[in-house]
Amino acid sequence: MSVSYVNPPELPPLPGVLSHAVAVPELGLVYTSGQVAWDKDGQLVGGDDLAAQFERAYDNVEAALRAAGSSREKILKETIYLPGYTTDRAAELTAIIAAARKGHPTPPASTAVGITTLYADGFLVEIEVVATL
Repeated sequence: MSVSYVNPPELPPLPGVLSHAVAVPELGLVYTSGQVAWDKDGQLVGGDDLAAQFERAYDNVEAALRAAGSSREKILKETIYLPGYTTDRAAELTAIIAAARKGHPTPPASTAVGITTLYADGFLVEIEVVATL
């Protein structure tokens, strides 16, 4: 089975033990690593604004998918990691997700997970997805 390891230039370089996405053509699937709100130089985008960070993280997911031969519209499953998330923020999170999806008419299966921390200080969200090719 052939596998493609994808690291697009518009995303920051990762340590040699990680790839931004892995495409498996025989299965017709692509898996992304968790994407956060950073630019191609690895700098945080969006400050302490969850909506801005979510949009950038989702844009980074899309960049990884595009480089693998997929797109945002082909996402089957997403997992959203949120440090410090509490259930009283569910309505806010739902609105942020809807805005970041930019009107996509067929929502994927989705899981939101409250966690303690992410890769680096300042990141408020991390998103990983599985999509079709």
